[in-house]
Amino acid sequence: MTPEDQEETQPLLGPLGGSAPRGRRVFLAAFAAALGPLSFGFALGYSSPAIPSLRRAAPPAPHLDEDAASWFGAIVTLGAAAGGVLGGWLVDRAGRKLSLLLCSMPFVTGFTVITAAQNLWMLLGGRLLTGLACGIASLVAPVYISEIAYPEVRGLLGSCVQLMVVTGILLAYLAGWVLEWRWLAVLGCVPPSFMLLLMCFMPETPRFLLSQHKRQEAMAAMQFLWGSGQGWEEPPIGAEHQGFHMAQLWRPGVYKPFIIGISLMAFQQLSGINAVMFYAETIFEEAKFKDSSLASVVVGLIQVLFTATAALIMDRAGRRLLLTLSGVVMAFSTSAFGAYFKLTEGGPSNSSHVDLPAHLSMGPADTNTGLAWLAVGSMCLFIAGGSQALWCLLAGLCLLLLRCPFHSGLCP
Repeated sequence: MTPEDQEETQPLLGPLGGSAPRGRRVFLAAFAAALGPLSFGFALGYSSPAIPSLRRAAPPAPHLDEDAASWFGAIVTLGAAAGGVLGGWLVDRAGRKLSLLLCSMPFVTGFTVITAAQNLWMLLGGRLLTGLACGIASLVAPVYISEIAYPEVRGLLGSCVQLMVVTGILLAYLAGWVLEWRWLAVLGCVPPSFMLLLMCFMPETPRFLLSQHKRQEAMAAMQFLWGSGQGWEEPPIGAEHQGFHMAQLWRPGVYKPFIIGISLMAFQQLSGINAVMFYAETIFEEAKFKDSSLASVVVGLIQVLFTATAALIMDRAGRRLLLTLSGVVMAFSTSAFGAYFKLTEGGPSNSSHVDLPAHLSMGPADTNTGLAWLAVGSMCLFIAGGSQALWCLLAGLCLLLLRCPFHSGLCP
């Protein structure tokens, strides 16, 4: 590594001595930013309980047929794709804090439009807006949290991002168990509203301020977040993030991690994990499961538990082992779920129309009742494998990017 490379990869903020700042306000700022991923997860999980509720709705409320229900769940991804591009532009020009403030607006606006919806187009427009906010939040929130955290807590706070996403999904499933689609949309306005309120009192990240040559503001932000502005210095000229040029793609140290990362992300998306999140309750209804809402909540709980587990064991078990194991589990579980549909097709006499709580108190289960557990069990296994795969994938991509000469040093 040349001296120039060493200078390029030097972090914008680095300790001068052995002491590290121990401010507690950094946790408050991280929580405020993490409300973005929580809102992101709620928006992803919203369609699962909302679609059955909209199908049961009586006029003048909008009604969803099968095609409209498919669009209602999937259109959020189109907004997220646009939001990712917009977030990448905002984060470097408007700053991390302002980007988070701005992304709260389409969250609140989108859920407000859904709440007031009188036709299908208002429902789709609201979902598109929440998807736009999801794309921005998924990019900006991890950047903000990683840049405000000091090294001792950076890994801990960074792990909260994905955990807040799956917690938001679980919150949508739990609330959808008791709330109809309009009140569920009202609840969806709460996390981004709190994020907007809290972020007004949080500082911009010291790293971004230093990159804009605002040393005094950066020192004030460090004082607020870490309790001390001492022991830190501004980096030398040339240590800031260097722009990416297409010619760098020809370098093995760039195109190999790039291809691996893109391939992993593509296969993860093609696994169908998002479809299960969007349509969990509908899937269980189509599987003729009586209490589809409860089954969805169980799936959400499994996702939260295994996401947290993956974060704890990932460094010891290794990313590659967990990704391989997750792929095997997901392949087995989807095969089992397909077998369930094959075994129960042909009419009500072959369905496993049972209630989970009732089944827990029953004696020996018959064949049809056992098939109900095959449906729930296979989906729980799929979500467990998908949760570990997604978490390891994100961490693995960070490690791959750290090998690239143009990385920004944001990954913990």
